[in-house]
Amino acid sequence: MKLKGVHHIAIICSDYEKSKQFYTDVLGFDVIHEIYREERQSYKCDLSLNGEYLIELFSFPDPKPRSTRPEATGLRHIAFSIENIEEAITDLEKRGINVEPIRTDECTGKKFAFFNDPDNLPIELYEL
Repeated sequence: MKLKGVHHIAIICSDYEKSKQFYTDVLGFDVIHEIYREERQSYKCDLSLNGEYLIELFSFPDPKPRSTRPEATGLRHIAFSIENIEEAITDLEKRGINVEPIRTDECTGKKFAFFNDPDNLPIELYEL
């Protein structure tokens, strides 16, 4: 497997407007896409820094502190971009790492899948 870089960082916040203000006004991120997902009662805001897409900011109704994953307050997951997700999954599974089934991003049509690090932090592979 050959990782190409970090694709994005997803953060679930307890106060969406306060967090959006912090990332934009305090840290200087730009909103490049924002959507309210009615079926999840959730905002998703894509943020860029210096023209580079870096963060997905999420809101969910009554998020709980992280005891499991994925919809809890705090860092949601780390995502790495990769050229061939099937090859990467095969490599991980050969190493005894369980990988969730491949999904398709509803906005981009790209493939992605999750697995966990040794501390159970969700890690996403996102195909370029």
